[in-house]
Amino acid sequence: MAFFARPQSTAIKIVDPSTQSTQDELKAPKKDSTQRKQCRNVLIHGFCKFQGKGCMYSHPSTEPQSPGPPSPSLQESRTSTLTPQAVNAPVFVPKALATIATPPPPSAEHLTPPDTTPTATPPIPQGQVDYQGYESQEAYNPYAYSGEEGDLSAQMEQLDPNFYDDSQYAGYSEYGPNALDATYYSSVPPVYMRQPLDYHLYTPAPPAGFVASTADSHFVPPSSSLRQALQHRSETIRQIAPIGSNLPDELQGYHTLVPLEGNGDTVERRKLGNWYSTVYRAIRSSDGLAYALRRIENYRLMHQSAFSAIEVWSQIRHPNIISVNEAFTTRSFNDNSLVFVHVYHADAQTLFDVHLKPKAPTMQTHYQHGRSPHLQAHLPTVIPERTIWSYIVQISSAIKKVHDVGQAVRMVDVSKVLLTGQNRVRISSCGVIDVLMHDTHQDIGMLQQDDLTMFGRLLFALCCNNVTASSGQNLQKSLDIITRNYSADVKNAALFLISKGGPHRSIDQLLDMIRGKVILEMEEALNGNDRLESELLSELENARLVRLLCKFGFINERPEFAREPRWSETGDRYIIKLFRDYVFHQVDEQGNPVVNLSHVLVCLNKLDAGTEEKVMLVARDEQSCLVVSYREIKQCIESAFGDLARASKLNKRS
Repeated sequence: MAFFARPQSTAIKIVDPSTQSTQDELKAPKKDSTQRKQCRNVLIHGFCKFQGKGCMYSHPSTEPQSPGPPSPSLQESRTSTLTPQAVNAPVFVPKALATIATPPPPSAEHLTPPDTTPTATPPIPQGQVDYQGYESQEAYNPYAYSGEEGDLSAQMEQLDPNFYDDSQYAGYSEYGPNALDATYYSSVPPVYMRQPLDYHLYTPAPPAGFVASTADSHFVPPSSSLRQALQHRSETIRQIAPIGSNLPDELQGYHTLVPLEGNGDTVERRKLGNWYSTVYRAIRSSDGLAYALRRIENYRLMHQSAFSAIEVWSQIRHPNIISVNEAFTTRSFNDNSLVFVHVYHADAQTLFDVHLKPKAPTMQTHYQHGRSPHLQAHLPTVIPERTIWSYIVQISSAIKKVHDVGQAVRMVDVSKVLLTGQNRVRISSCGVIDVLMHDTHQDIGMLQQDDLTMFGRLLFALCCNNVTASSGQNLQKSLDIITRNYSADVKNAALFLISKGGPHRSIDQLLDMIRGKVILEMEEALNGNDRLESELLSELENARLVRLLCKFGFINERPEFAREPRWSETGDRYIIKLFRDYVFHQVDEQGNPVVNLSHVLVCLNKLDAGTEEKVMLVARDEQSCLVVSYREIKQCIESAFGDLARASKLNKRS
């Protein structure tokens, strides 16, 4: 720990001002470099409690004074030597302690009036002040400084800039003295933090030299991001509902319901047409898989034949359509609810939430031109044209599939198209409107034309970051934005989709207009398939170490086998037992167990490969040792496990 010491040539000599000889010495200081400076504690307090305990300064008094209240004469001598500048001098207190308790500055009544007689006492530099009760401080402050302000700032630059940053510490006055009690006895249910997964323990991605396409592709993120995304999806599927959700325990064979769109009075309820809708994630008891349940609240189904549309939609399978499994009515929510069951995609978001939803402003933590922190609003960003074309091709492909089977999507909206992966979109809520509007008969050709119109509105909304961009009063302004940010092909496709319906307008004609983009999308899809194959290649045979551990469990400690009490202690089994101790039962010099996963993985990988590397196995009594290779240990394991397998087969035959 460094002390803030001034260079010898610029130091101020501090001595006892009560004697005339010391004042003369201050007027004409000696230039002896070997003479030590006098301790300032003697001048300020009349004594130094660190005398004889490592203080590097000179102490003129013959015997150390005990820490105690100074005498009246010493107090008068102390206060009479203070200058008028000491009134405005700040108190140096580390910031880590300033937020807890800051001592009040000395009042004017504790200071003597300004003395008009000239004195030789040097002025007290800024940052030092004397106040009542200073002598009661017990802890020594190694950051105390007795120099000038300019040198102090120069030396402070050498310190860690984050040492005096108390932004990460909450002040005591901010929460109050009963903050801990209020937190502990609060009636609000606690929020449990999830345990982060150990992503670094999984198989690393293959290096770039072995796989040609390890870079980020259009549909597949980099290896590290892909693994984390997959692990997070797996974790999301197994989440439970928050406390106080009041959801039914079981619903027509589905259990563990979890709301996906928020729950509570403060959450805005979403509507599907004229009905309120809520989406849940649930586990089906028959197969244990997760499904998405869309509940239509307070809807009374009048005709059972309305479910015939669900039977048609359940047969449609397309990579850009979220499949429908079934639909049923229930009173488990204390009302007449209609529930649609769709395939569940974890961590999926709507295009509205990803691109159009206003983001909450964030607080800027840095200071600009001396101003205080301010809220920085998130401005809408322009979606790249490559992403726009990807959305157009995928949604067009889904609409063509639906139109070819004689149906209409009827739900092409930014709030119903989900982003389920990197640039992967799927249309959700298919078949819901067909059931809700079963009593209303409409021409299927007109409904297909409405699909194209809704598709055009979605395209305008994404290009202009406004859901009303295609309305009459905003159309010309939206066209100007599209012309400024995108190519003419995007503008032509958007105008074609919102044009007046007729026989000339169909999804096939749109695909003819964008056939070049369709080919590009197919190339990107094939590249993504190659990337996924390379990722799968790195995971092949990743259970081989588990198989080795299973063989260890079968072989070791089996005294009942073949009626041989020492079956695991002789021959090959003895070597396997010693190797098991070498891998899992090592201890350090103090006898503490060594828990090193890297050592276990290295040994098991060498054993699985059967290398010629030799290892020394020591018995538990340390009376004997064996030097064997991993190949020989592998042969012993295969031989012992073969004996067990043959005995198991004989028992089954008998």
